Amino acid sequence: MNTPDPSQTSRNRNSEPQRIGTFLSIGSPAVAELAAECGFDWVLIDLEHGCESEAALPNQLRALRGSQTLAIVRVSAPHPDLISRVLDWGADGIMVPHVDTVAQAQHCVDAAHYPPRGHRGVSRTVRAYGYGMRLPGDTPPKPIILAQIETAEGVANADQIAAVEGIDALFIGPADLSFDLKARNSPRSYGDCLDAIAKAAKIHGKGCGILVRHADDQAKLLSMGFTWLAMDSDLSLVREGFKRNLAAARK
Repeated sequence: MNTPDPSQTSRNRNSEPQRIGTFLSIGSPAVAELAAECGFDWVLIDLEHGCESEAALPNQLRALRGSQTLAIVRVSAPHPDLISRVLDWGADGIMVPHVDTVAQAQHCVDAAHYPPRGHRGVSRTVRAYGYGMRLPGDTPPKPIILAQIETAEGVANADQIAAVEGIDALFIGPADLSFDLKARNSPRSYGDCLDAIAKAAKIHGKGCGILVRHADDQAKLLSMGFTWLAMDSDLSLVREGFKRNLAAARK
């Protein structure tokens, strides 16, 4: 696990620090290492929609070792064995997609914590503890848990989800939320949902995040209370760079 500066990660009910990150979808340790070198506060290694398999995760985590960049892994589903394995491999935290209810949020917390708080299995020889060289003692590190709000149901339950102890932030999936609202002919607008989620997070002293595709949106999102901002993804940035360079070359 990485050890960020406490002054950058401390939190109280009225002050959630701003964290700038990015999504890593390509699955390359070199890209993960470059993101850390550039100084991102956190990266999201994507096992839900990313291009690499779970087996590629340890090398991406190794590429971040020694940096101040938090390694958050988006699991493909809230399977306890997957959540436990990701944390055993040394991720600082997890992001779980489609958290729609309090029960689902609590399930994520239970899967990420050891007894008596949860039911995560204990192994002292995993990478997170230096393969047995750095035993966690009586107070193992607390995993960061980001619950994704991606449906109208999740928005309706955002306040209760934010109240779950162990959930550190609500994180909006813009594409899924927009699609769900349209598919269900929801009377709520996308903007109204963003505002409701941000307010729910603030009330409970939790962070609030979103994937930002356009840098011009950052100022507005910060003013709304968003603090976990993922500025685009490695795949999108490479794609746009290729397109831009090719267009310039063909002129």
